[in-house]
Amino acid sequence: MKLIIATIKPFKLEEVREALTAVGVRGMMVSEIKGFGSQSGHTEIYRGAEYAVNFVPKVKLEIVVADSMAEQVVSTIASTAKTDKIGDGKIFTLNVESALRVRTGEINDDAI
Repeated sequence: MKLIIATIKPFKLEEVREALTAVGVRGMMVSEIKGFGSQSGHTEIYRGAEYAVNFVPKVKLEIVVADSMAEQVVSTIASTAKTDKIGDGKIFTLNVESALRVRTGEINDDAI
């Protein structure tokens, strides 16, 4: 099993969710986060005063899938979330040692 962690622009969330559902992803966890990368934040003007926004709003997706689906899920996220502008996000893939569905007691592939 693989844990795929992706950070994307918030306005892309629904489009990415629909694309992942279409390729067979049955669930994911979504968190609103703030961060910075090569953008290093930006400046905004509010009521005539300029101020620095050091952290940019993002959405973090966490998805656990079978090893056989991981590559397809990563490519689906990458192609759907891409805007060709700075700050499109990052995708990380990690190995998952075990999974347990609390309600039924199912483990590993059966749990996802």
